Amino acid sequence: MDHTMDYGGYMPHGMCLLWEPWLVLLWAGSDLLIFLSYTAIPIALLRVLRKRTEVPHGGLVALFASFILLCGLTHLLGIVTLWFPIYPWTGWVKLATGIVSMTTAVVLFRLIPDIIRLPSPASLAAVNQTLSEEIAAHKATLASLDRQVQERTRELERATAALAVQAREAVHRSGNLLAVVHSLATQSARGTERTSEFLEAFLGRVRALADTTRAIARSDRSSAELGQLVNSGLEVLRSTYGPRISVSGPALAVDPVAAQQLSLALYELATNTQKYGLGASDQVDVAVRWSVDDGRFTFVWNERGLPGAAGEAAPNPEGFGTKLLMQIVPRMLGGEAERKLAGSEMVYCLSAPVDGVIAKETDGSGDPLAARIIDTSFGLD
Repeated sequence: MDHTMDYGGYMPHGMCLLWEPWLVLLWAGSDLLIFLSYTAIPIALLRVLRKRTEVPHGGLVALFASFILLCGLTHLLGIVTLWFPIYPWTGWVKLATGIVSMTTAVVLFRLIPDIIRLPSPASLAAVNQTLSEEIAAHKATLASLDRQVQERTRELERATAALAVQAREAVHRSGNLLAVVHSLATQSARGTERTSEFLEAFLGRVRALADTTRAIARSDRSSAELGQLVNSGLEVLRSTYGPRISVSGPALAVDPVAAQQLSLALYELATNTQKYGLGASDQVDVAVRWSVDDGRFTFVWNERGLPGAAGEAAPNPEGFGTKLLMQIVPRMLGGEAERKLAGSEMVYCLSAPVDGVIAKETDGSGDPLAARIIDTSFGLD
């Protein structure tokens, strides 16, 4: 074993170079530079492995560092052999270098398919760009959703406020309506001896109120169209007397109180004409018209062709129906009423300030979401 390490019988390598100073310096300087480089490279690779543990195939990188470092040692020993012939030691180091180099080559060839499959920097950059764009898109979507949520929250807050106002208004109107029904019941009962007469008058008036209230509830605003109101009140008469009834007037939206009072007036006038006018003679015709002029609302009921004297065909001036037409309805609207009887003609004229009849709201004043909630949750069949 000693002879494998003994170098006493060999001559230094410098003798082969004839100890030429420039040649020895060139030889030693080149090996020194290679040794320093081959030592620095493995240190750099090992530092990378230490800092980046996720580097794929770290064992292969360690093998590369090992054989490069061994290669550097062979060059360092090459410098030594210029003066000291330690060729056996140099040979053993070269053998170790060869074994490590061969192992590295074998491992490298086995890993070629995996290395080929590694994504290139360009593909990684493209993937990162795509991910960045997707993240930006998701952020934009989240921002849009956040804006929509905020807008819907504000819309719901407005709807809640509108519903609260409408609920208070409904309670208020219900109280007023109950007071009107109570008054109708009390007044209809006065002077009535038979239950059937009371029920006929009272139920007819309540039905007129109910039709008006239902018409308002079905609309998308808290008012009623006067033309629809009149047509509804005259529906029974028109189905019976048809062309003998005419209606004219501009499109007007009246507030709920005015709609209720006008419905009661229409019911009384329609009931009276069935008894004393249209129902008494085929020669009678009825014209209903309304207008707005100089801040005044005017509603006219005109019956022509009454049989006999108009006074003989008139209803009881002391009855509740007459009081309703001449006193109650005008007072509720802040106006006045007049009934003229002349020959075969009777004219009922109701006049009131526009502010007491025409609705204050417009088509676009209601909250759309509140209207949808009311329609969905409390809509009438």
